[in-house]
Parts: sequence; C-alpha cells; structure tokens
Amino acid sequence: MSKVRSSTALLKYEDLSISFGSGRREKFAVKNLDLEIGIGERVALVGESGSGKTLTALAPLRLEPEGAQVTGQIWWNHQGDQGPVDLLSLPMQDIRQIRGREIAMVFQEPMTALNPLFTVGNQIIEAVQIYQPLISKSDCVDAAIDLLKKTGIPEPERRLHSYPHQLSGGQRQRAMIAMALACKPRLLIADEPTTALDVSLRLQILELLIELQEESKGDGGMGILLITHDLNLVKHFAQRVAVLNQGNLMETGPTKKVFDHPTDAYTRALVNSEPVRDLAPVMPLAPVLLKAEDLSVAYPSTQSGSWFKKSSPHKVLRKVSFSLKQGQTIGVIGESGSGKTTLGMAVLGLLGDSAAQVSGTVDILGNDWQSLKPEERRAMRSSLQVIFQDPFGSLSPRMNVMQIVSEGLDIHFPKLSSAERETRVIDMLREVGIERAALTRYPHEFSGGQRQRIAIARALILRPQILVLDEPTSALDVSIQKQVLALLSELQKKYNLAYLMISHDLAVIRAMSHEIMVLKDGKVIEFGDTESMIQHPKQVYTQALFAAAQLV
Repeated sequence: MSKVRSSTALLKYEDLSISFGSGRREKFAVKNLDLEIGIGERVALVGESGSGKTLTALAPLRLEPEGAQVTGQIWWNHQGDQGPVDLLSLPMQDIRQIRGREIAMVFQEPMTALNPLFTVGNQIIEAVQIYQPLISKSDCVDAAIDLLKKTGIPEPERRLHSYPHQLSGGQRQRAMIAMALACKPRLLIADEPTTALDVSLRLQILELLIELQEESKGDGGMGILLITHDLNLVKHFAQRVAVLNQGNLMETGPTKKVFDHPTDAYTRALVNSEPVRDLAPVMPLAPVLLKAEDLSVAYPSTQSGSWFKKSSPHKVLRKVSFSLKQGQTIGVIGESGSGKTTLGMAVLGLLGDSAAQVSGTVDILGNDWQSLKPEERRAMRSSLQVIFQDPFGSLSPRMNVMQIVSEGLDIHFPKLSSAERETRVIDMLREVGIERAALTRYPHEFSGGQRQRIAIARALILRPQILVLDEPTSALDVSIQKQVLALLSELQKKYNLAYLMISHDLAVIRAMSHEIMVLKDGKVIEFGDTESMIQHPKQVYTQALFAAAQLV
C-alpha cells in the first residue's frame, strides 16, 4: 500500500472523482481532485453551490449519497504502525472505527443533525461512551459537561438536560462541535458551520475552533477542513484555501496570496463578488408608506407563576417606532433573538393567529393596519409583499412557475383572462431574468438564485409599494447574492419601491440601506443614516456588531 507523499499530510485526496449515472448520462460532481490537509493545518474549501464542496467533505467518511461512484484515493495518516491507508479501499467496519474517533464532522444545520427526541447531554454522552467505552457513566457526564463548558455554552450543567429546540442557533452549533470533539479527533470537517449565525456568533465559533485546535497541539495538532462560501470568514480563519468550480479544483494556495493575487478568472470573480452600493437618493418630499409607532409584541411566559402573581409575558419587541418612505430602504440588524423577524411579521400582520400580544400602531398607506377588517386587510396585501429567506421552502414544490407567480393574480385580479394573466407572468419573469420556457418547470429544477428570482417575481407581479425582505440572500452564494441584490436595487429604482430589509449580513445592509435600525432585546438602540452609523456608531453594541463583521 503506497504512502502519502508528505510526512505532515493528515489527509490527502489523490485524483478523486465522484460521478452519478453511467455512460452518456454520467455526470461528474468532482473531477480528478488533488488536495492535502496537513497536521494542525486549517484549510478552507470554497466555491458556489454545486461545486462539489460537500461531496468532497463526505467522501473520507464514506457518507456519499446512494448511487455515487467514487474513484481515486483518499489517504489517511492512520494512527499505529501501518501508516497511511486509502479510506476508499477500507471495509466499512474499519471506516466506522475511524468515524468520530479520528475524523469528526460538524454539519451545516444542527437542528437537523441533532436528534430532537434526546437531550443534548444524552447525545454527547452517547458519543463519549461509544469512543471511550471503559469510562464510567458519571465520568461520561463529567466529560459532557466539560465539553459544553469548553465550547462556551453558559450553565453547562443545566443545558446538559436541554433538548435541541430549547437552545439558540449558536448554542446548537456549539453542542454539535462538543459532540464532534468528544473523542479528540485528529481531523475536524466543518461543513458551513456558521452559515445561519449572526456575525458575533460566527466570530465566537471561529475563535472556539482555533482555541480547541491550539489545545490539541500536545497530540500533534488537530487539522480542520472548513467548507464554506463565506469568503470573509475564510480570510480570517484559513491558512490555506482551495477553490472549486463545478467539481474542478481551480486554484489552491496560502489564503492571503489567493485573495490578494488570484490567478484564475473564476477565483477573481469570486473574490470580487462583494455587494455593491448603488442606491438612488430618497426624494425630499417622498410620502411615508409605512409607519410604526410604539409597536410592541409579547408572548405568554412559559414559566409558571405563584398563586398570587402571574408570570410576566416575554417581551420580544418593545415600543419600536419608524417611518419608511417611498423609494427608501431601512435595514434592520441585530443578533438572534433581538426581534428582527418578529418586527417583520408584525408589520405584515402575520401574528394575529398566534399567542402574540401586539400593541402600538402600524399604518400602511395611511390605513391603521391593526383596525382593518379581515377582508379590508386582504385587499391591501397586494400593496405589501414579503420575500423570505429560503427560496426553496417558500415555493410550493407541487406548483409550476406559472401557477406560483400567477397565484396572487387569481386572488387580487380575478377578472383577468387566462391570456392576460399569462402575459403578465411572462413580462414579470422577464423583468427578473427568467425565460418563458420556465413556465412549466417546478422549483426543484432551478438553482437557489433562480428560485429567489421566482419568489421576487411572485411578489412584484401584484405591483406592491412596500416589500419586507427577510434575509433574502443569506441562503445564496456570494456571486448569486450579488446578482439578486443588484436586481432588487434596479427594481427599487424602476418602481420606486420601499424596502424593509432584515439581515444579519452587514455587507448586504450597507449595500442596500439608506438607514439602519439596530435592535437589541426588542428595543431600537440606534437609528440613522447608513454611512454615518458605520463610520461612527454611538452604542457599544453597534460597535461590537460592526467590529465582528470586519473580523469575519
């Protein structure tokens, strides 16, 4: 059995190819990949959706999808006297011994990866017991608490008994990392570990991984393979970067060199895909389309009170006031739990059927939104539309593009003939860059960027004056994100639209917003002109948010 060429190589891909189908229908997801991760090294694998990043990450653990054909070699610097072994030629019982114990993985979505029926503590203890079977149950519990403490989860003894849904996104991700580190792996594969996290939480996760890697130096140093499309994160975390495009390795080298002097055209396009600020100024006498005054939202407390005193409701939004003018974008930022999404739902009037207690006023086009009758509010919804974060989740998989985009017309313009409706749909799709041939296709047949364009077409076909944008590009690659933001900016200028944009991506907020509203614990702690606030933030919280964004 041949050896890896470098004595410092922990994992080495040699001529790795992954394909699906056969004969003329064979499609390669990864082609002839050569890549090395050294002992104690941090390597980032970047590229757009469909570039083969996740398949490359899954291959060493033999977790590739059913039907995938994998060829080449993946050399693992195995512990013991036998030296490097080819993971692709090992029997599955040997692979199972390596999974977790020597190579661990942190998946992108912890809520999916964690079992919802078991406490976080049970799942970490199980990992410890599997890979350290000789230690006692009490020692396993102590080890689990220590791991939660190391990953920065507050009150680890109490959180040990929490279920995944009772933790925040950042805490769930930390719990996943604790499980992965339970056996002190020599290689940690992190697949988009910070995609759904706020900038401050991203920074904390990165610092945690570096700190844990430093602690492992006594055992030779844990290697980390980071899979991501967040280029800012790569700049400040990875020592070396590899760029994939449609399964081909386009470029690899030290991170600073690749970012400062990319040699490949695709890499240059990727590096230069930051959002561009291109806003039309708001007209001085522009009318106010949306106005909120002392808007508050509270939920009944989940904690029981005493005989004589009821528990206070949990306040999510506290007396928020703002005015949104025609042609203006207000960006809403803040960490998870700050009330951003609740603000958007309250403005849209989508909290009425929940247990939420809503107070204050919301005026839409001069009408008190809260006091409107259901039929009056339904009629006004054509003027107030929303674009959600996940374009795949927000589009019905059972409806084709024609049905999805025309659905609003059926409700608000029922007198249109079939020909008129189809003409409007085709014209709107052309506006967002989707061709007529897409009319009969279904959401799963499109890329993420195309699905978001369809969602934009669905909202704009009703000719709204106000759009609530709830993380409209967070699920998209940086180059696709830039295209969608440019489209939104162009449409705003053309139709003089007003945007309320909710995002944790400060680069997006800076590119798209005339003003920024900063939320913390449901309160507006700072509000003002975008460039002025970014240059001179007044509040310590705002300063910390901007500092974290620059670091990651």
